[in-house]
Amino acid sequence: MENGKQPLLSARQDDETPNRTAANSLLATFNADESDIGPINGVRDFYKEFIVESKKLWYLAGPAIFTSLCQYSLGAITQVFAGHVGTLELAAVSVENSVIAGFSFGVMLGMGSALETLCGQAFGAGQLDMLGVYMQRSWVILTSTAVLLSFLYIFSARLLKLIGQTEAISKEAGMFAVWMLPQLFAYAVNFPLAKFLQAQSKIMVMAVIAAVVLVLHTVFSWLLMLKLQWGLVGAAVVLNASWVLIDVAQLLYIFSGTCGRAWTGFSWKAFQSLWGFVRLSLASAVMLCLEVWYFMALILFAGYLKNAEISVDALSICMNILGWTVMVALGCNAAISVRVSNELGATHPRTAKFAVVVVVITSFLIGLVLSAILIIFRKQYPALFSDSEEVEELVDELTPLLAFCIVINNVQPVLSGVAIGAGWQAFVAWVNIACYYLFGVPLGLVLGYKVGLGVKGIWCGMLSGTVVQTCVLFGMVYRTNWNKEASIAGDRIKKWGGNEAGRENDVEG
Repeated sequence: MENGKQPLLSARQDDETPNRTAANSLLATFNADESDIGPINGVRDFYKEFIVESKKLWYLAGPAIFTSLCQYSLGAITQVFAGHVGTLELAAVSVENSVIAGFSFGVMLGMGSALETLCGQAFGAGQLDMLGVYMQRSWVILTSTAVLLSFLYIFSARLLKLIGQTEAISKEAGMFAVWMLPQLFAYAVNFPLAKFLQAQSKIMVMAVIAAVVLVLHTVFSWLLMLKLQWGLVGAAVVLNASWVLIDVAQLLYIFSGTCGRAWTGFSWKAFQSLWGFVRLSLASAVMLCLEVWYFMALILFAGYLKNAEISVDALSICMNILGWTVMVALGCNAAISVRVSNELGATHPRTAKFAVVVVVITSFLIGLVLSAILIIFRKQYPALFSDSEEVEELVDELTPLLAFCIVINNVQPVLSGVAIGAGWQAFVAWVNIACYYLFGVPLGLVLGYKVGLGVKGIWCGMLSGTVVQTCVLFGMVYRTNWNKEASIAGDRIKKWGGNEAGRENDVEG
């Protein structure tokens, strides 16, 4: 820290954390920018800076949460209308959305998250001209990935039948998946666009576009699927068109000149330094997908219990509620990724650290409020989802676990957002493998099957893995030397094209 002063809530500065490849000589010459916040020496200073940082956080998180909810609702609305077409059509749309498109969504979103690190740090460092280049590199990588994933769509009917779906559902869902190929390539364009705009805090335009598209999606879904009776063809046309419309609207906004130097047109630089980009993108994808698949596995394991139908129904209700509450956490995740990457890029290590403190406290309090509401209405809310008394009773029993899970899952994605903003994706991917699949899954299977605790045992074991992973991430954040992270951020920008003089540097994030 400047002048040797240590701020309140300071982490130890001599500890080693991920991304330690920066040379000590770089850190020795590092100086925080003068506009970085000063040391916080008391409650008054803390409260003052907390209010300032909270305003910056919610300026990003509010629209991000709204955008996530709108985009999440596109597939949900299609499923609602498909339910009015027929039971087979509903099953086909549900399976395609959750298995085929859900898998692809996780992979593409994860790979696109690499831009949260790169664009955010470049923007904070004032290297605005690199944002457009980074976005184009991501387009190249994600479009190539979409080509590979398209085989999953083409052969989805055989795959679904292989994993146990009925002949009728496999055939209908497989046909619907082929029709949804345009959505896959829309993902490849959309996720880099979103990270590009987020890095510049241009979140509100994304929220407006998402809201308009959601309204149009609802109207045209009703018109084509029900009124004109196009069925699944209408569902595919509207859902594809909605995602393409989001992409076109965001592209027109960028091409209109509203982003200034961040977009100066297409460049051949997009094809340079692709391998480093690929590695960070893959690390981001693995990090995110390991978390998504973890909760998918929870429902899969419940399906092998003796009372499988009741267990899966009750767990699905809990996961549905958890999914909606996670939208809040994902908004905070996007916000803190932008805040940390911007501040590290601007050489503001103390501001980056304090932003983490603020977002963790905020997310934890939100999780407590949501959990308290759930506990209070634990006897009433299950009836909204099921008419079965057995299912309602099991949901009631699972509610304390769900409430605790909501608290943990309001903090964990935020810490993951810090990791993305700082560029720790590869290390966190290994943490996820150890905590989730080497600890959480085996413990859940033992408690659920061997000990005989059923669905509660499976969830307790797997939730333990999430708790351990959250504790590890918290420890990483606490022990982080933020001066060193700011130095690494500057070198990363130079290495990947932000400064010609810095191309020879070998430091990696």
